[in-house]
Amino acid sequence: MANDKPAQSTCRFSTRISIRWLPEPAQETTDTIVMSVKDWYLDLRMENGIGKIDWAIAGQRIVESQEPLQVSFSHELDSHNAFESVDCGTFVSLPNGDDLETGVMPRPDVPGAPETEYEEVWRELPFREGPEGAKKGLSWVLESDDEELGKGEGTVIVTKTFIGRIWGTYLALQQTQTHMRQKDDSGNLVVKKSGADVSARREEWESEWKEKYVVGTSAGDLPSMRTEFEGEGQGPWRIPGEKVKVQGKTYIVRAFEEIE
Repeated sequence: MANDKPAQSTCRFSTRISIRWLPEPAQETTDTIVMSVKDWYLDLRMENGIGKIDWAIAGQRIVESQEPLQVSFSHELDSHNAFESVDCGTFVSLPNGDDLETGVMPRPDVPGAPETEYEEVWRELPFREGPEGAKKGLSWVLESDDEELGKGEGTVIVTKTFIGRIWGTYLALQQTQTHMRQKDDSGNLVVKKSGADVSARREEWESEWKEKYVVGTSAGDLPSMRTEFEGEGQGPWRIPGEKVKVQGKTYIVRAFEEIE
């Protein structure tokens, strides 16, 4: 049920092989997939054997440099609440074709989540065949169109949702967030974010859409490919920045690609 990635695709679909918190040895205890469409990504890491979210994040993928390849990831949604941490990894290719990412980030399994050097090994996956058939498919990322924060100080509760698809793989992530606008020492308004637990849905195409993970208190309410998305891939769906409706909720198109 999988196709190789087409040469003309700008999408990336990968899994993590291992993580190493220096100086400890490498390990892997999760079932992780990351889907990137153009400059936007969704990342879901599930703890093996217990069906619990290890980490769920989504946002922008920004290439800072090519030599060496350095990529920054914004955290618009983050189950670890690491919204303000600098997430920038340096990538090099390994002899077997995998990618080694190195950098520094908060270590969530240690009290206080100290900034720690890490090494992660990533492997690109072939695209899973979807309902469009062999050697073709739709890929996209949508972000919920949330309530405006306004211009003054105050607090807003936001239900942040990201949904994304690469061919026959689909992810949906949702987090209730508190956005607080307050003035800093210079009198400028800044936004401080905190988030509740993330709900997640992962589905895969196997002659029909089937659930692989449905986790969290709101998971049952998340959009599902098992219910048709009206207008998917047509009109405004193809234009980043446009707005579309998915099962009664408004989303902003962040990225779109079709391989025919």
